[in-house]
Amino acid sequence: QVQLVESGGGLVQAGGSLRLSCAASGDTISSYVMSWFRQAPGKEREFVAAVRWSGGSTLYADSVKGRFIISRDNAKNTIYLQMNSLKPEDTAVYYCAAVRTAWGMRTGAREYDYWGQGTQVTVSS
Repeated sequence: QVQLVESGGGLVQAGGSLRLSCAASGDTISSYVMSWFRQAPGKEREFVAAVRWSGGSTLYADSVKGRFIISRDNAKNTIYLQMNSLKPEDTAVYYCAAVRTAWGMRTGAREYDYWGQGTQVTVSS
């Protein structure tokens, strides 16, 4: 079992920045992929970025590549999503997710076993 707790959402103007955090507890997460997803009203939950805990490899959705950075802090069992150059279309509830997997990355929401409660990000124009 893994528990995930997000923080850091809020309201920001277009072009601004926010950093989200997701603290993991419970199982040893060295064999996990941890990701950020987001869901806007009326839309399906979509993949944003992923990081493999062991090795630190990352993967990004095309829509955020070059603007968002996912990172991890081994000592704190925490991942971060640094969001720069925010756009109104980035407005959504952002969720942290985790899945135990021996190899590769996972980008489908249904592939993940553990989810945080979500944090709202609102970008005003």
